[in-house]
Amino acid sequence: MSNSTTTLPETTPSRRNRLSKGRLPAWAIPAVGAGSLVLGAALSSLVGFSVATFLIFAAIVFVVAATATTVVMEGGRQGRNAFATYLVYGAFLVALVPLVSVIWTVLERGLPGLTSDFLFTSMNGMTGAVDNASVEDGTPVLGGAYHAVVGTLLITLWSTVISVPIGMLTAVYLVEYGKNGPLSRGITFFVDVMTGIPSIVAGLFAAALFGILFGPSTRMGIVAAVALSVLMIPTVVRSTEEMLKIVPNELREAAYALGVRKWRTITKVVIPTAISGIASGVTLAIARVIGETAPILVTAGLADSINWDVFDGWMATLPTFIYYQILTPTSPTNIDPSAQRAWAAALLLIAMVMVLNLGARLIARMFAPKTGR
Repeated sequence: MSNSTTTLPETTPSRRNRLSKGRLPAWAIPAVGAGSLVLGAALSSLVGFSVATFLIFAAIVFVVAATATTVVMEGGRQGRNAFATYLVYGAFLVALVPLVSVIWTVLERGLPGLTSDFLFTSMNGMTGAVDNASVEDGTPVLGGAYHAVVGTLLITLWSTVISVPIGMLTAVYLVEYGKNGPLSRGITFFVDVMTGIPSIVAGLFAAALFGILFGPSTRMGIVAAVALSVLMIPTVVRSTEEMLKIVPNELREAAYALGVRKWRTITKVVIPTAISGIASGVTLAIARVIGETAPILVTAGLADSINWDVFDGWMATLPTFIYYQILTPTSPTNIDPSAQRAWAAALLLIAMVMVLNLGARLIARMFAPKTGR
């Protein structure tokens, strides 16, 4: 009795050619993309090179060239499908234009002014004569945004302290107690209205409120914090509400079956389960208001020196610092030092917002419920 083994026939070169015939090779589209970048740069240089025109030309060339290549190799049907696919890729490149352009411009103009003197000194005592001397002598620009950084952090901190408890408690009522009643529907309506109000309206509201309580022309950091909290509360309510809604009802029912009271179920089961999304939403709400300018102008004013007390005196923030450095340069005859400070402050503000967004992602990952055993 002999043992026989069955062997599969090897694929011959002619067989492979028949299977791959009429199909694009794997390297074709990446090669078209690389060529589109080169041709996009060449076309952009003809009209004056910029990042925006480079990405637009590269996107157009890529869509046309990739579609044409697919039509030639695979036929019209696959070509129409490829056109829709590559149009999405091209739209993605065009969508990157404003983002890349803003980041490139801010980095190019802001990095030279981001010095230790800028970060750790204020504008106290800085006059036009100082800026004129720095331009004439070629010395580094003096004066910085330390007082504005302090004001930004303090005002944002107090606005968070005010808005987060109010927003979270409101969301808990809407999800756990309101049950689509008349009051909950009214709260939802007003939260939606508050989401769309202009920021200057929030600033005018806070200024009018403190004007009634403490007299007209009251300008303090806490007034600005109240104005920003008006803008933060709707975002916190919405994000917290959505996170609480996705908590499975089985977890609540299991706690009730064990005799746990409702308030304790909310604090020990529901909120810990949703804390990842809640923390992420709160962080994004902070990032949304940290760059507001209009409410700060009418509530906290502008200061050239450091003020650590939000309950007394005017305070500066990075947005208002940028605004006044551009609008009213320290030296009207030499505006370059003020422009350098403004661009450096803009870069610093973008970096702070980026850190907050990265922090939101990190917090969401740290507090996410563990699904493994």
